[in-house]
Amino acid sequence: MLNLVYTGVQILHNFGAVAVVGSPAVAWWFARDNPAAQCRLAWLLVIGWAAQGASGAGFGMTSYFLKGQLPEISGVALIALVAKIACATCGFAVGILYLNMASRWSVATRLKVWQGMLALAGTALTAAAFLRWFL
Repeated sequence: MLNLVYTGVQILHNFGAVAVVGSPAVAWWFARDNPAAQCRLAWLLVIGWAAQGASGAGFGMTSYFLKGQLPEISGVALIALVAKIACATCGFAVGILYLNMASRWSVATRLKVWQGMLALAGTALTAAAFLRWFL
């Protein structure tokens, strides 16, 4: 049962990762001149970051409820976890900001935001690799 629950949480986490990397990549490279497509991609981005945050918490809750304790995290793994939480929080906030403000921004500003979001997603994925390696 434990493996099945972890698998479900991991599936949600993986789809969230696809959304947070894919949305800014597509918006930056293929939807440069299409604000309507960028808006839809921003919604996907926000949902992706929400999925990342929820599934990240889900990993901890699954351990706590099924094993009776949280995983022991220290050193590099703790730094990576904090980085992932910061990325998810910032990514979600910037996504919401984009949805509310992007219509007032220039094309250049919107593209810079998408570039920043892609960098944020790359940082989160890199932190995930360290978290997995050191956990």
